[in-house]
Amino acid sequence: MSAMSGLDDLARRTSAVSRSISAENVTGAKGAGGRATEGTGARAASRLGQGWKVSPSIDIAAGEMVVLADIEGPGTIKHIWCTTAPHSAWRSTLLRIHWEDEAEPAVEVPLGDFFCNGWSLFSQVSSVPVAANPNGGFNAYWPMPFRRAARITLENLSAEQITLYYQVDYELAQVAEEAAYFHTQWRRSHPVPYGEVHPILDGVTGAGQYVGTYLAWGVNSPGWWGEGELKFFLDGDEEFPTICGTGTEDYFGGAWNFDVPGQGYTEYTTPYLGLNQVIRPDGLYASQQRFGMYRWHVADPVRFAEDLTVTVQSLGIGPGQGNGLPHRYRHTSDDIASTAVFYLDAPAGVSRPATPGLLDLEVD
Repeated sequence: MSAMSGLDDLARRTSAVSRSISAENVTGAKGAGGRATEGTGARAASRLGQGWKVSPSIDIAAGEMVVLADIEGPGTIKHIWCTTAPHSAWRSTLLRIHWEDEAEPAVEVPLGDFFCNGWSLFSQVSSVPVAANPNGGFNAYWPMPFRRAARITLENLSAEQITLYYQVDYELAQVAEEAAYFHTQWRRSHPVPYGEVHPILDGVTGAGQYVGTYLAWGVNSPGWWGEGELKFFLDGDEEFPTICGTGTEDYFGGAWNFDVPGQGYTEYTTPYLGLNQVIRPDGLYASQQRFGMYRWHVADPVRFAEDLTVTVQSLGIGPGQGNGLPHRYRHTSDDIASTAVFYLDAPAGVSRPATPGLLDLEVD
């Protein structure tokens, strides 16, 4: 859907009912907002009384999992906003979304990676489905339809308490028969084994469409790192894919190493793609270059009818080493964490990777 057609829809009346869940209205019920008499803001609001920001956030203890939203359908989640203190929680908390009372989540991803901030350092993102705004205001506008039930949880894997502010905006209305379920898959190769590829998406069977990729890429070798092709193996493809890109920076809409002469790596954020984060070495403890980049297939979804696998090569360019070696492509073993975003005709059933622990998530 284009931005203009989305605006056109604003003039169309429907029978949908608007609801919103937050720490000020934990059920989303009509007329239930702002009634709290206890909460994280109670002390600051003590002289103002009920209705004056008594419960704007929640505290999540170390090791605790909380239910952020438990919704009876049919309906569609339209917008999710959240922010945390501290920012380090972005990689040590797991966001999960379950559809239709399924035991297996359709979404299981570190909170920061879901909002294109996988390195636990703030980066501006100004895209259509995802916006990250100063200083750590995360927004997602992916439409998420469900027919019977939706459940959103957040698990704090860290050893310290975090504070979470959040809001889930949704509509209660009938869902079209052809509407598919929102899914993500998070994977990390730490590092990519030499000569192999990083699996962005695997184990997906059924029909649907692939709509987005976020990569948090840590470089472990000198030189240019982004020659690797992204490949989409559709509907029974085996050795060779149906869709094959020409390089990592090409897939994310850039060119020539993201390197603007005179200024080097150059960040950009656009409605559908961007290199939103460049973390440069500090010459001391932050020794490696790190990058964050996204590509949303909103105008060009990748359709599949039976199955889908997506990979990216860890491939760079090696300069001559003074020993007669030519300027050439070479395998690298970089640290790649990926978030794949797709819609599927089933609420669960995807063969997911194992739930990551803190060592799997650790930024290093």
